[in-house]
Amino acid sequence: MARDGTNRGGARPGAGRPKKALTEKIAEGKSAKVMMQPAEIESEDVPPVREFMQELQRDGTKLLADEVYTETYQWLRERGCERLVNRQLVEQYAMSISRWIHCEQIVSKYGYISKHPTTNAAIASPYVSMSQNYMKQANQIWAQIFQIVRENCSMEFQGSPQDDIMEKLLRSKNP
Repeated sequence: MARDGTNRGGARPGAGRPKKALTEKIAEGKSAKVMMQPAEIESEDVPPVREFMQELQRDGTKLLADEVYTETYQWLRERGCERLVNRQLVEQYAMSISRWIHCEQIVSKYGYISKHPTTNAAIASPYVSMSQNYMKQANQIWAQIFQIVRENCSMEFQGSPQDDIMEKLLRSKNP
């Protein structure tokens, strides 16, 4: 404890040897058990998408959160991990990605530069920094989801729903 009464030092988050994936443990012949036990509930193909994920935006465009949510949930289902990942975590990921796409569409439409409200001087568009923040948030949430899948999926897999996010952005561009 420091003189000012605060605790400092100690292990840092993420420090140390990273955990091995379940598939690596199985390949090495070690006894591998699933870290988390899935809830004993009947799962649907995809849980219903909530209303707030389907609402029109103020500028009249459609938010793509429902599509991202469905694709992510199906990806989890293919790996048998849909019951291990909290539904709210998938919803947060879908909203972050769809907000990022929406900000990128606005940047494409209006450009990187805007006017300052009082001086009329050129400034960086606020949508650029909002886009960066949403992408950072989405990547952090995806890391949590992927870690759960990595530790609990007993089969090798390739690809992820993040692989074609840019394709989704380009497809959703309005003419």
